[in-house]
Amino acid sequence: MKPPGAQGSQSTYTDLLSVIEEMGKEIRPTYAGSKSAMERLKRGIIHARALVRECLAETERNART
Repeated sequence: MKPPGAQGSQSTYTDLLSVIEEMGKEIRPTYAGSKSAMERLKRGIIHARALVRECLAETERNART
């Protein structure tokens, strides 16, 4: 669990950006039929969704204070 505050949310956002960047690298091999790239892309999507939820929760917490 990350500590609350700007540092925690900023690192979550940075993590999200890096996951999205990595997912972009898997698009072309997935279209070419690579099953391993497809699995990595799926895992990336799941990871990105979780990070988006964390970022939204952090934003909501910050909006209340």
